[in-house]
Amino acid sequence: MEIRRIFTICLVFVVLVCLTHSSSAGSQDVSDDTEYLAVFMEGKKVGHAIQSRVVSDGQVTTSEEVSITVSRMGVSMTMEMKEISIETTAGKPLAFEAEQKLGAMVMKMTGKVDDQGKVSLTTTSMGAQQKSTLEWPEGAVLAEGLRLLGLNKGLEEGTHYFAKIFSPGILQAVHAQVRIGPRQNVDLLGRVVPLRKVTTTLNMPGAGEIVSTSYVDDELRVQKSLMPIAGIQVEMVACAREFAMGRNDVLEMIDKMFLASPEPLENLAEARSITYYLAPAQDIPEVTIPSTDNQRVQQRGNGRMTVTVEPVAARSGIQFPYRGRDQAILDALKPTRFLQSDHEQVIALARRAVGETQDAAEAAGKIEAFVGDYIENRSLSVGYASAAEVAASRQGDCSEFSVLTAAMCRAVGIPAQVVVGVAYVSDFGGHQGFGGHAWTQAYVGGRWIGLDASFKGGGRGGYDAGHIALAVGDGEPGDFFNLAAALGQFKIERVLVRKR
Repeated sequence: MEIRRIFTICLVFVVLVCLTHSSSAGSQDVSDDTEYLAVFMEGKKVGHAIQSRVVSDGQVTTSEEVSITVSRMGVSMTMEMKEISIETTAGKPLAFEAEQKLGAMVMKMTGKVDDQGKVSLTTTSMGAQQKSTLEWPEGAVLAEGLRLLGLNKGLEEGTHYFAKIFSPGILQAVHAQVRIGPRQNVDLLGRVVPLRKVTTTLNMPGAGEIVSTSYVDDELRVQKSLMPIAGIQVEMVACAREFAMGRNDVLEMIDKMFLASPEPLENLAEARSITYYLAPAQDIPEVTIPSTDNQRVQQRGNGRMTVTVEPVAARSGIQFPYRGRDQAILDALKPTRFLQSDHEQVIALARRAVGETQDAAEAAGKIEAFVGDYIENRSLSVGYASAAEVAASRQGDCSEFSVLTAAMCRAVGIPAQVVVGVAYVSDFGGHQGFGGHAWTQAYVGGRWIGLDASFKGGGRGGYDAGHIALAVGDGEPGDFFNLAAALGQFKIERVLVRKR
C-alpha cells in the first residue's frame, strides 16, 4: 500500500518548501542567513528543515532542505529533499536544482532559465542523464521572487494576494492565495512570541486545495506553520540547530493510512460495480475526485458525492503500437523521468513479457502479470523508485509496481498512466479498509483499462471495483497533490455492491 508519497513529495516539496520560501529575511547587498525548523507529525518530531539565503554578486541563492523519518510496520525510512533556486536580486529566475533521496532512489534535476523563458533541464538518476526543455510558467516565481512579493504586500491585517510558485521538486507551478490575519501570541516550544497569522491556500489546476496556517515575524520569517494533510496534523517550528537536527521520534504510519469501510467487502472479483457514498470528514471545501473510464462521480450537494467504480473490460483484437493522433494519448507514450520507457532494460523486460502477441489487451495483461512476478522483494523501505530503478532492483511496493508496469506498456507502444488513490484491503498489518495505493491504466481500443500488478502478484487478481482513483498522471510528484489534498478529507458512509 502507498501513502508515503503524500508526505515525501507532495507534502514536503509542494507544501513545506512553498511556505518557507518567504521566511528568509534581509535585503543587504551581501548576506548569509540560515534557519532551522523542527518538523512534527501528530505531535511527534519526525525531522527537520534547513533554509539558507545568500546574496552575492547581484544574485540570490536560496537553499531548502527537508529530512523526514517515518516507520511503516516497524520499517524505518528516511527521506531527504533539497531545492536550490538562483535569482537576481530583483527576483528574476536564473536557475534551480532539486535533489530527492527517497529510500533507494536518488534523483537530481538542474534547470537553467534563459531570457526567452525556456528551461534547459537535466535529470540525473542511476548515473544516467536525461536532457529536456520546458516553458517557464508565465508569472511564476521562485524563492526570492516570492519573498519580494510578500515584502511589497506587507503584513497589514486583511491584506490578501495571489502568487504562482514554481517548485523545482515537482517541476510545476502551484497557485497560492495568501491572507494576512491578526497578530497573536504563539507558543514556540515553550517560548511565547507575538507573531502575525498568515493563511495560505495552495492549489494545482485539476487538483484539490491544501490550506495552511503560518505565523511570521515582522521580517516575514516563518516561525511556526500548521497543515492538516491527509488527516494528519503537520507542524513546523523554528528552533535551535541542536534541537532541529537532534533525535527524532518514531511515527508509525500504518495507523494513519486507512479509511474505514462501512462494511467488509468480499469477493471483489465478482463485483460488477461498487457505488461509494462519500461525505466530508469535516467542514472543508469540496473534495476533487476525477471521473474516468472506470469510475463516475456525481455531486449530491453539501460536499457529498457518489463514486461508482465499474471496471471496463479491454476489447480484444486491437493491435499495438498505438497509431492514433490524439495528443493526450500520444503523451501517454512518451518516456518521462519516472517512466523511462526508452531505457534499455525496461524495453527488454517489456518485449520479454509481451512475447509474440499482437493483441493490445493481451499484451497489457501479460505485462501486468509479468511485473507482479518480477518484483521479488515487496520492500517497505523503498522511497519512490523510477521504472529503470525498479527494473534493476526488483524491489518496492505498489508505486514501484505501477511505474514499471506503465513504463513497460509505453515501451511497446501501449499508452499508459499511473493512477493514485485508495484501494480496499481486508488485512494489511492487521488493518482493514481503504489505504493509499497506486496502480496503472492502459489505453486499449478507445478506453482506459485498469491494471494492478501489485495485487496481481499478491494473488488478489489485479484491478477491481475496490479501487477509488484520486489522481492520474505520469507518476510525477505533482500528480500526488490531489491524493494529499483529498485523503483524510472524506469518509465512506455507505457502499452498494452490484454482483456480476
